[in-house]
Amino acid sequence: MTYGTQDYSELEEKLGYHFKDRSYLDMAFTHKSFTNEYRNKDVSTYERLEFLGDSLLEFVSSKILYDKYPEKSEGELTRLRASLVCEYTLSQISEALGYGKYLYLSRGENSTGGRERSSILCDLFESVLGAIYLDGGLKPAAEYVKRHLMTDIENKALFHDSKSILQEYSQKYGYNIFYKEVSVTGPDHAHTYTLQACMGLPGEEKEYETGVSNTKKGAEQIAAHKTLIKLGVTGRDI
Repeated sequence: MTYGTQDYSELEEKLGYHFKDRSYLDMAFTHKSFTNEYRNKDVSTYERLEFLGDSLLEFVSSKILYDKYPEKSEGELTRLRASLVCEYTLSQISEALGYGKYLYLSRGENSTGGRERSSILCDLFESVLGAIYLDGGLKPAAEYVKRHLMTDIENKALFHDSKSILQEYSQKYGYNIFYKEVSVTGPDHAHTYTLQACMGLPGEEKEYETGVSNTKKGAEQIAAHKTLIKLGVTGRDI
């Protein structure tokens, strides 16, 4: 992929924002491995934009939650925000927007699944936010967060406590619950784990949703979250 030659028209339609200076998008999608491999000192990685986007995300999401939930305490708002801006939620949004295909990566990162890696996709949500802010200011940056993150808040908020909520749900009905390892792929230094939630009466456990992550704990949490959504369970149901 030649740097600076990508057509972002389709992406801008999905974002709901059209850049005046698309070089901000080039920067937002440049992983450090790309600059290291090609030794191009004139190309900046997304790390500074990610830093800026992280601060903007905390501010904008806090303001939206503050206005939306006047009855919630400081602690409740903090926990809610944490569940919304976690790696899993942000990476899922980035994946849905197709950020991976725009990434400038080294050959090594590309061959080991860098375009689908949740940690990188999470970074991209924040770096694109930083790019929008620098290109257009706070208003379109806040709209990006509102449009792509601050929807379906209750289901997204489940993620932070998904394993404990599913555990409480299983105990309520006398179910056993465990997480079955489906596969482990990738090189030794970058394993990808796929685990499946299994739940039901002792000896009658059924297979539910699967989770994929670079850690077993993360895969279990994703599997639990997807299972809760499939069952239509919220924390209030326990």
